[in-house]
Amino acid sequence: MKIAVLGAGAWGTALARAAAARHETLLWARDAAQAAAMAQARCNERYLPGVELPGALRITAQRDEALAHAAGGLTVIATPMAGLREQLATLGDERAVLWLCKGFEAGSGALGHEVAQAERPGQPCGVLSGPSFALEVARGQPTALVAASTDAALVAAAVAAFHGEALRVYTSSDVVGVEVGGAVKNVLAIATGILDGLPEAGLNARAALITRGLAEMTRLGLALGARAETFMGLSGLGDLVLTATGDLSRNRRVGLLLAAGQTLAQVLGALGHVAEGVLSASVVLARAQALGVEMPITEAVVEVLQARLAPAQAVARLMSRHARAEGLGGG
Repeated sequence: MKIAVLGAGAWGTALARAAAARHETLLWARDAAQAAAMAQARCNERYLPGVELPGALRITAQRDEALAHAAGGLTVIATPMAGLREQLATLGDERAVLWLCKGFEAGSGALGHEVAQAERPGQPCGVLSGPSFALEVARGQPTALVAASTDAALVAAAVAAFHGEALRVYTSSDVVGVEVGGAVKNVLAIATGILDGLPEAGLNARAALITRGLAEMTRLGLALGARAETFMGLSGLGDLVLTATGDLSRNRRVGLLLAAGQTLAQVLGALGHVAEGVLSASVVLARAQALGVEMPITEAVVEVLQARLAPAQAVARLMSRHARAEGLGGG
């Protein structure tokens, strides 16, 4: 199989590296200088320093070359959510496409499949998601993902492309559920980071927040047409636990630094990478409110990000909410 990965950030590079072990894989970097440096050093020093790239992995800054390579094969979009629409709109032909980005598009509030419906109606497309730090995938550490599409041939192609000894790929037809899980877990990871960064909080509080965060995620997903069981799988609970507790999580680090007293501008300056939860939080909340879905944790994160609440005040407000029966029906 011929595979083109569009986007040479950490996740795109890691997945291209994994695919190159068994398939003819071409990795496209938007920046020509970055592509040349990666090709010469056989390493993506900016995003995956110290991880060697196999000789079989080709690297280019020519997007047309990458698209021609994957004609009849598999094209994987590995840009942040902000770049998905541009990539889909400029593919220019019928081809199977997967994207890796997790989030809601700023402005439109659209999930990936909604962007695809607008830009490539009727064309085979889907998402590859699940609990995965790029560095661990690049190192060949065991990882499980889920490929979601309503196109059975596309999910079969995703399995053929990436399923191997260190990377296990499950399949799903619930694109909405997989995408909601991937988007909302980033916001909840910021919340968990905030909580973990407060000296008066503890592990009891973390467990409660993650559990009630999963309920928030599920409520929104159901309102958008997802299946409840998806949120107990890799792209829901699995990705939430990883991103909310793992030290490699950029979104969790955002929360930790906010709890330490840094401003959002200082946090983003120190981070040096995209943290999708920061971009998605207000969009998640807006879609939830439009649907009448209660998401108090997400609302608290938005207030902290917009400097309307201090981290400790946000936690206090969540703890002061009225007692109610546990379940999906309320926060």
